[in-house]
Formats: sequence, C-alpha cells, structure tokens
Amino acid sequence: MAVTEQPVEIDEQKLGAFMNQAVGELGATLGAALVVIGDQLGLYKAMAGAGGLTSTQLAARTGTAERYVREWLNAQAAGGYVTYDPATKSYALPAEHAIALADESSPYFICGAFQGFASLVRDEPKIRAAFKSGAGVGWHEHSHDLFEGVERFFRSGYNGYLVSSWIPALDGVEAKLQAGIRVADVGCGLGASTIIMAKAFPASQFVGFDYHPESIEAARRRAVEAGVTDRVRFEVAPASGFTGTYDFITMFDCLHDMGDPVGAARQVLGALEDDGTWLVVEPFAGDRVEDNLNPVGRVYYGASTLVCTPASLSQEVGLGLGAQAGEARLRDVVTAGGFTRFRRATETPFNIVLEARP
Repeated sequence: MAVTEQPVEIDEQKLGAFMNQAVGELGATLGAALVVIGDQLGLYKAMAGAGGLTSTQLAARTGTAERYVREWLNAQAAGGYVTYDPATKSYALPAEHAIALADESSPYFICGAFQGFASLVRDEPKIRAAFKSGAGVGWHEHSHDLFEGVERFFRSGYNGYLVSSWIPALDGVEAKLQAGIRVADVGCGLGASTIIMAKAFPASQFVGFDYHPESIEAARRRAVEAGVTDRVRFEVAPASGFTGTYDFITMFDCLHDMGDPVGAARQVLGALEDDGTWLVVEPFAGDRVEDNLNPVGRVYYGASTLVCTPASLSQEVGLGLGAQAGEARLRDVVTAGGFTRFRRATETPFNIVLEARP
C-alpha cells in the first residue's frame, strides 16, 4: 500500500528568517574572495591608519584600477568591513578591523584563513567525488594557497601565544629550552612554529619534520630569512618515520590530520627522553557534538569536512579524527600510544593546548 505523505505546515516566519540567513551566507561566500583580493593587493594595508580615502585615492596608493576598487569598497562597506561617508564619498578601515585585516603580527590577523579557505572552495569537486567513493584527499593534493593560508592563519596565534603562554604553561619546559635542549617540531608545515621557538630560545636545537617536500623547501628558505639556520634544520619525514631523540616534541594543529595518530603517538614516545614532554596543540573543541555547534565549531567542522578528514582518510589506517575530536578523544589517542600522563595545559578560543609525558 502506498504511503500518503502528510502536508507539512510551513511557518512563514521561520522560512523568512532562514532565507535572510541564506542571503547572508551568499554574501559571505563572495566576501571570502573579496577579502583575499584586499589582502593580496595590499588594499587593507593601504587603508590602515589612513582615515577616509576615496576609491581614486586608494587605487593610486595601491597601483590598481579605480573602477574595480570602487566596487570592492562598496562590497566591503555593505559587509561592514569598512565604513562609508556619503558626504565625502570616502571609505575608512576602522582601527579594530585593521588589526585583523592589515597587521600580520597581530594574534587576531585573519586574512590567512580566508586565503586558505577560499582555496578549499576551488577544491570542492575533489571532495564531492570523495563523498561518493569514500577515498581520501591528501594534504599535498590541495593548492599552495591552502598551505600558505593555513600557515599565515595559525602563525598569528603562535606569535601571540606560543612563547608567552603555551610553553610557560608546561611543566619545566621553558627553563629547559632556555638552558638548551633538542626539539622536534613534527608536522611543521612551512616552519612558522619551529622558527618562532628558535628565535625565542637560541640555546636549543630544533628540527622541523613534515612529509610534504614543498612545505619543507619553503621552511628552509624562511629559516634563512629569519637568521636561525645555526639552530634550525628542516627534513622531509612523516610523523611515523622521523628520526632522532629529543627532550621536547611538538605537534601544532596536525595530529587530527594524521591517518594513524596512535602510531604517531608511539613514534613520539620512542623518540622522547624519559623526562621529556610532548606538546599537542589542537583546534578548540568540546567532547560532544552539541558542545561545538557555535561559530568556531562551524569553521572547524567545515574545514574538517573539506581538508582534515579527507587528509586522514588518504593515509594508512585512516582514523579520521577530524578537527573537532575534543580532549577526551585526544586523550584516548595519546594514552593508546603509551603515554601515562596527559593534561590540558591551557587554551585559547581557537586552540586547546595539551601536555603529554611518558
């Protein structure tokens, strides 16, 4: 017997509210590309601290075409990124917005995230195909904009917190780094975290490992530019195959991307001195789905769908932790790898900072 579908009564107010939300989403989707343009062409930097500028003035400052700049500015004003004065037909970047959009040294700098995430939109066909096949998509299969954008996004947080907050929150590690120890930064990407630590602790020796050759080549160039090659080197190696023995091992925003994070934990344990420390920095998350249904969780679940989970599924084991694993699940991974001591050392709105010891 055929089942007759019952008519659904539509709440017009709820429908209207959702359509308003969806229109906002459409603007945000286009806005991501506009932020990347503003960042890459130096439009935000040219506006920072300049007060009101007309489109003609901004175009002259940046060597860009006025007609494009005018339309960009109007979109930015409609989105609340800049303000518009109709009396003078000028646009201004508020100081509070400039901290996030024009100051790469600020812990609030956000343009790298837009650069990386915009590249993921371009990669959507790959991920859509993976939904059907169940196959993974490796980190290396994405574009350079993802590698650079993610590094720029996380670097702002590392600049703000790594040396001033995260390392001091660990048991005795800061004093050891000041005295001089051996450090491995596993999954180092373009080397931002490694170089920041090397600058702060010149008595210690650092090795950055990453499986991605392009990232290691870039990290080596950046170490030269930073003047830290006397105490930093970068090597191509996966988390399951890096070599050496260390007093301090770090993993920044990468454990959840690994196909076999338990195996990586075992590798770290074998490479760590008996009194050593493993620092694991992961995206901020609660232990339950409902804990993460908020703006930060939305960003991380989205990124996890498009890059983190596919990266894990592309590797051996393919555990697929995802970017919102949460502390309890991470504890399970770390202790399954043989560590007996595990604690949350500190946190930020975007990261949880975990300490593990043998």
